[in-house]
Amino acid sequence: MDSSYAVGDLRVSDAEREPVIERLQEAYAEGRIDHDEFDLRVHLAMTAKTRNDLGAVTRDLVPVPSAPVHWDGEAPTGEDRMLAAVSHAVAIPTLFVGPLVLMLVSGKRSGYVRRQAAEAVNFHVTLLLVTIVTFGIGGALYAVAWILSIIAAIFALSGQTFRYPWILRLIK
Repeated sequence: MDSSYAVGDLRVSDAEREPVIERLQEAYAEGRIDHDEFDLRVHLAMTAKTRNDLGAVTRDLVPVPSAPVHWDGEAPTGEDRMLAAVSHAVAIPTLFVGPLVLMLVSGKRSGYVRRQAAEAVNFHVTLLLVTIVTFGIGGALYAVAWILSIIAAIFALSGQTFRYPWILRLIK
């Protein structure tokens, strides 16, 4: 038995055809293909036997890149990204006070800024509680906190959501 088939020569299932048909529907809705071409391509997708046949149906339909969309339905603006990054960075010298002020002031205007500032507040409150409970020994974690705050600020500048690991999320 010869098992040296190329991936493109493998037969396709209905589950593999469905995303291709959805992409064709998107392309038709975007005006990239007309009705006759849509019908033809759907027929080709439904009768495709191999992955190569199926891939040929949408090869020229490159998806449109989209900006990251957040729960409030809008991509963060440049100002939102900057304020979110500042909320992480200002926590280094001010602990949780700086992000809390930004969350209360700018969080009403932008859900993205509020979520990122709340994440910074939760992280630094957790660090403060660990330091208090361990009678100051947990203060050694602040070196790691500075690094994580800088990483979070970079994520926020790029418009991505950053979640600190292992923290109490007291503020939602």
